[in-house]
Amino acid sequence: MTVEVKIGVQNAARELVLETDETNESVATLVKEALASEDGVLTLTDTKGKVTVVPTAKLAYVEIGRSVAGQVGFRS
Repeated sequence: MTVEVKIGVQNAARELVLETDETNESVATLVKEALASEDGVLTLTDTKGKVTVVPTAKLAYVEIGRSVAGQVGFRS
């Protein structure tokens, strides 16, 4: 099962969206550790092996949820 992560970045018009094989809990732990660390960098790896690095000083929000892959229809 993959998890979809949406990252809002300050002063950016679009959010970053990635899917990872991590669990909701492990992503939440990574976010908490990044916020508490001195270097202040959130690093996540998606299902294709692409690494996304975001400075925590620029984080607006992080939304963690199940992937909706394969869903058909329009979202309202």
